[in-house]
Amino acid sequence: MNEQTTAAESNRVTERQLSGIMRDLWLLMKPELTLLSVFTSLCSAYLAIHASNETQLLVFPLLALGTLFVGGGSGALNQYFEREEDALMKRTEKRPVPDQRLAPVEALIFGATISVAGIAILFLINWLTALLSVLTLVTYVFLYTPLKKISTLSTIIGAIPGALPTLIGWVAVSNSLSFQAFSLFAILFYWQMPHFYSIGWLYRTDYTKAGFRLLTSLDTKGTKVSTHIIVNQIILVAIGISPALVGLVTWDYVPIALLVGLGFLFFGLRFMHSVGQDTSGARARTLFFASLFYLPIIFSAMIIFKTQ
Repeated sequence: MNEQTTAAESNRVTERQLSGIMRDLWLLMKPELTLLSVFTSLCSAYLAIHASNETQLLVFPLLALGTLFVGGGSGALNQYFEREEDALMKRTEKRPVPDQRLAPVEALIFGATISVAGIAILFLINWLTALLSVLTLVTYVFLYTPLKKISTLSTIIGAIPGALPTLIGWVAVSNSLSFQAFSLFAILFYWQMPHFYSIGWLYRTDYTKAGFRLLTSLDTKGTKVSTHIIVNQIILVAIGISPALVGLVTWDYVPIALLVGLGFLFFGLRFMHSVGQDTSGARARTLFFASLFYLPIIFSAMIIFKTQ
């Protein structure tokens, strides 16, 4: 009886350890960013369909899995290279590598393995999809990641791999690029500016401690940060209607795009108005949450009013 109890207890410990490892590997993949990439790539793929056929149905599971692996692998490799900086910041000190739940080499192997697997899966769709996924990986891991400690341009560079899933989804179906595809890319690119500047402002002390040369770390008064946010939001309002201009959606989409874009701009203006006085970061946090609503609404509206 004692041997059975000991064996059962040992199995429970093993199960807990295994579930903990799986959870940490999932956290390495930066799921909040990776799932956003999957969402935008699938929406873009659907918008690229003009005359559906059974073959296109096979694209979506491959696209979802491939984008998940490439995005997740990029996130894992980013955490491998930034493990020392992550250990210095309260926001990231509990990540699997700085918290020593996973060894750095484990993060490196895992990130490299699923990245290669994701590229291989996307190559099954077509070579252009795979090429764009390689570009996503390279710009995120080998340009954006090291540039964060060198220049404020890192935020702009980082928005490129963040927006590339729209092109990946588009070419997965069409096997070509077009003005319609780049209108989707532009929406996601300009959306990222206020989204990431609001995060950067909330955690600017952490980023400064870690030695990141971000605009939100260097601009202590927030004047330049708020200006950048407003300029990019104004551009986003204009870019937001571009899918109608290139014939991707009907003109019924335009009022929704304008309403959502101007609503998002409103929160940016509130942030600008109080950036010097709001020590709690409440306005930055509100702006961040407002950004989370923008993309689901705008892509849902495009899907609803997609031209046939």
